[in-house]
Amino acid sequence: MAGRNPNKKILIVGPSWVGDMVMAQSLFIALKQQDPAVIIDVLAMDWTRPLLQRMPEVNNAISMPISHGIFAWKMRRELGLSLRDKHYDQAIVLPNSWKSALIPWFAKIPVRTGWRGEYRYGLLNDIRKLEKQALPMMVERFVALAHPASQSKTKPAYEAPLMIAEPVNEAINPRRQSSQQKRLILCPGAEFGPAKQWPTSHYASLADYFLQSGWQVLILGSKADISTADEIVNLCNDKSDNLISLAGQTQLEEAIDLLGTADYVVSNDSGLMHIAAALQVPLVVVYGPTSPAFTPPLANNANIIQIDIDCSPCFKRTCPLGHHNCMKQLSVESVIEQIKTTK
Repeated sequence: MAGRNPNKKILIVGPSWVGDMVMAQSLFIALKQQDPAVIIDVLAMDWTRPLLQRMPEVNNAISMPISHGIFAWKMRRELGLSLRDKHYDQAIVLPNSWKSALIPWFAKIPVRTGWRGEYRYGLLNDIRKLEKQALPMMVERFVALAHPASQSKTKPAYEAPLMIAEPVNEAINPRRQSSQQKRLILCPGAEFGPAKQWPTSHYASLADYFLQSGWQVLILGSKADISTADEIVNLCNDKSDNLISLAGQTQLEEAIDLLGTADYVVSNDSGLMHIAAALQVPLVVVYGPTSPAFTPPLANNANIIQIDIDCSPCFKRTCPLGHHNCMKQLSVESVIEQIKTTK
């Protein structure tokens, strides 16, 4: 066909959540290992595009103009039709929804791969049945789609995400007191819901300990996390200039680069946690209602702390029993000790 690129072209329909998109990089790496010349484009929500710009495997990030959860048949059709002249050889659809498979179908991509999800027969023609026990981790489910359907029950080998941080914009990078001063970054937010959040009083006690040890402490988060960050600052006994909240003040790409400057990060199970892991920054993650067996930080220098409690993990957005003990009883001392033994 005239004008067609001789290299294989794959369109990935990417996930909507930041952490899931970070884990999707393991799929991109697997595809490049199979065929270094493959061209990978990713259809992504605008808020995840900065992640893709830091992944060398991705050729192009295509803006998904339809908000998460919106059906928008006409817009999906128009976008699919507009992609026909890209001549993709394959689409890999990572979300499990029926509507997420529409755009590759409208684009007439000849091979359309994905898990069965919401019974997407016809929309997908390389459809796989997921055996959750065989592939317990989300990253394994993503990477398995790089391999033939006959291997769908086989746990795939994968490489962890590895993102590239760029030099920080100095306008948003607080100056340290000296080149030797260490930086702790706290990520107290969680888009999933409040159940994932370690109490602000615990974060404040943790910040106080390291401020008293001479560290600089930064708090990162989205606009939705401003009140949480402000509460941590207000609860801290140490009111020095070494405690700085940047919640709501950074774009995602700036948050990525700031995380790359940390000597240590402490985070809830969140998108920023997955970014820190992909940057290979020393990390402690506090888990409560979710399970590291499904979406752990994919880095050797990430440390997980979770207490053994009967009702955890419940995977609920808010504590169904009203006590939030899975997080309240996870002690500040255990996090401090973990950092002291690994820093």
